[in-house]
Amino acid sequence: MNNEIVLSYNGKNYQVTTENNATVKALSSRLPLTMKMNELNGNERFHNLSKRLPSNDKAVKNIKKGDIMLYDSNCIVLFYKDFKTSYSYTRIGHVNNFSSVANKLGKGNVTITLKNKGE
Repeated sequence: MNNEIVLSYNGKNYQVTTENNATVKALSSRLPLTMKMNELNGNERFHNLSKRLPSNDKAVKNIKKGDIMLYDSNCIVLFYKDFKTSYSYTRIGHVNNFSSVANKLGKGNVTITLKNKGE
């Protein structure tokens, strides 16, 4: 069973289709989590966590806008552009209907909250 997570940005909520893995289960137990996300490479936002999460990094090859992944067991990454990559990540999930907001994520500071559905 997948955990039900919601991403909140700029006053709107977006459902996240999550993976069924130890990373998502551990992350869900720490929610709600409000993160100031920094820009990187013109295609992603990241936030370094104070505590590590379980990880199982794999080569993902293709990133889709709306993907949420864990890098190096302590860095949550939200991608807002599609591209190919040689990096390895642990998949957390994918933000549903994210295209309408994806282009706004490359501008200025961004604060995002992840929360369990119903919080």
